[in-house]
Amino acid sequence: MRVLVIEDDRETAQFLLKALKESGHNSDTASDGETGFSMARDGNYEVLVVDRMLPMRDGLSIIEGLRREGVQTPVLILSALGSVDDRVKGLRAGGDDYLTKPYAFSELLARIEALSRRKEPEAQTTRYVVGDLVLDRLSHKVTRAGENIPLQAREFRLLEYLMRHAGQVVTRTMLLEHVWDYHFDPQTNVIDVHISRLRSKIDKGFSRPLLHTVRGAGYVVRDGDG
Repeated sequence: MRVLVIEDDRETAQFLLKALKESGHNSDTASDGETGFSMARDGNYEVLVVDRMLPMRDGLSIIEGLRREGVQTPVLILSALGSVDDRVKGLRAGGDDYLTKPYAFSELLARIEALSRRKEPEAQTTRYVVGDLVLDRLSHKVTRAGENIPLQAREFRLLEYLMRHAGQVVTRTMLLEHVWDYHFDPQTNVIDVHISRLRSKIDKGFSRPLLHTVRGAGYVVRDGDG
């Protein structure tokens, strides 16, 4: 994966360059906004890591300019500005994710790799099956053991995402990003409420549960105990 890091702090930029290389990724750096914008516009990068506060051209201006020119490369914004308002401004400018300084490199790497995966076309699967639970995307219908299960729109989207990753633990962050389109935790119990409702609809009255909570990790849909 090719990553462009636009960061004016030389020490930080060199650290990221070295750490990304050690993680198996190729990366370039730019130390000011104008150079970074030019490289991002003309280079073939899979992810951009952009600091907000840069000389010559600030990070949000870079992102807005790229989006106006049709460059849709995923962007991870780095910033010491961490208020909700600051994050909202960054996402509305066209950023895809927002990470507040200071940060752990492991989290930054995970976010970069997640953004890279978003560019990969998903298989056009229209039907997901786990045990006797069936979700049909075309008819927007869910059944278990042949019994129709009516779901609200958000519940359907939540179950679709869980079944698409059947057998894999799905974290709260993944659900917030892909089901609610939040790129930060709004500090509400919205996930817990919807998981509870969904579990009561797809598991209640059946001999074995399919929706499991993995303590401290997230949730998983699988045909079996756990």
